[in-house]
Formats: sequence, C-alpha cells, structure tokens
Amino acid sequence: MSKFGDYWASQCGNPRGMIGSIMTWAMNRANNVMYHGMIEHMKLSEDIKILDVGFGNGYLEKLIYRKVKCSIYGIDISKDMVKSASAKNKKGIANGDIHLSVGDCCNLTFENNSFDIVATMNTIYFWDDTIRGLQEIYRVLSEHGVFYNAVLTKESLDKVFYTKNGFKKFAPKEYVEMGKRVGFKNISFSDLGEKYGLLVIYEK
Repeated sequence: MSKFGDYWASQCGNPRGMIGSIMTWAMNRANNVMYHGMIEHMKLSEDIKILDVGFGNGYLEKLIYRKVKCSIYGIDISKDMVKSASAKNKKGIANGDIHLSVGDCCNLTFENNSFDIVATMNTIYFWDDTIRGLQEIYRVLSEHGVFYNAVLTKESLDKVFYTKNGFKKFAPKEYVEMGKRVGFKNISFSDLGEKYGLLVIYEK
C-alpha cells in the first residue's frame, strides 16, 4: 500500500484541510444516489429529531432541511468538517433547527431515547469499536426509532485501491449479526445504486 493510498484512506475517515474539503465534495457527487435513496426511506416530518453521525461537509443536513424543516443534530470527529458543514447550513443553524458539533459515535453525549432517526453515510468502516458505536446509537434512539446506515458494498470497496488499509469491510450477514447483538429487532436492506451501495435499516 502506497503512502498516498494510506493518506487518502485517512482523509476518508477524518477529512481535514483543503484535501478533506475537496474529497468530501467529490464524495457528495459520487454518492448522490445514496444520499437521495436514504432520504426517500426516511419518514420525515417537522416534529421529528434526527442525528447524523459523521456529517462531513453537511450535505445530508442540507438535503433534509430543504425537504422538511425538522430538528437535526450532527456529530463529526473533524473540526474542519464542523466548520465547513456549519457554513453550508447557516439558515438551519440560525433558525435553531440544526446543531453541529465535534463528537464520536462510540461516546455519544446525548440522553437515552433522544432521536427518532439516526443516520450515517459511509462511516461505519472507520469506527474504533463497531459494536460500541452501534450500542450508543441504539441507546439514543427512541422506542421504534430507526437507524439508517448507508454503506458501499464490500465488493465496491474492494475495487478501490485506498481501501486496503484503514477500512473495516462487512458483508450483509455481518451487519445483521452486529445489529441483533446490540438489540435491534428488525433489520432490512435496500439497494442504493445498482450493485454499488446498500442501505442497512435497523429498527429498534
């Protein structure tokens, strides 16, 4: 694995600086079908509360808020992305509807049963402790809440040179096993792009 590949993988997990901004912009375009596909599955209304884990440059927040003026919270481990996402979501932040901060999904600071929906796009590969992250998401979801986990398929990830290091890759059955282990009752899948992405839907 080249140093360039390692660096690019690290930027995927923790975008920073100008390269991180360029990369997240490019990923927004490449994964646009995944973003819109995930939103189509969400039951959005003005009275729901959403948590976005690893929001990057705030693209998902912008898309959701454009559709429904609901309450959206987001965490990301990158301070640079908090700054970038805040700039892109000024209106929602000014209205008191969007709240973005530095945070780690393995140690969420929110109360139990805080959110109707938790969503994440292409982040689970980078969590320090996958089970711990899922446990925390389960904890902050309200009763009958839903976690939408949008991922690239293992086959898609294997085709990219920089995913050889720094990425945890999971098969569909592993997503099911991990979800059941932390307590999710119903777990289903939906394709996001032809043999490209996968939406793993966990219902509490």
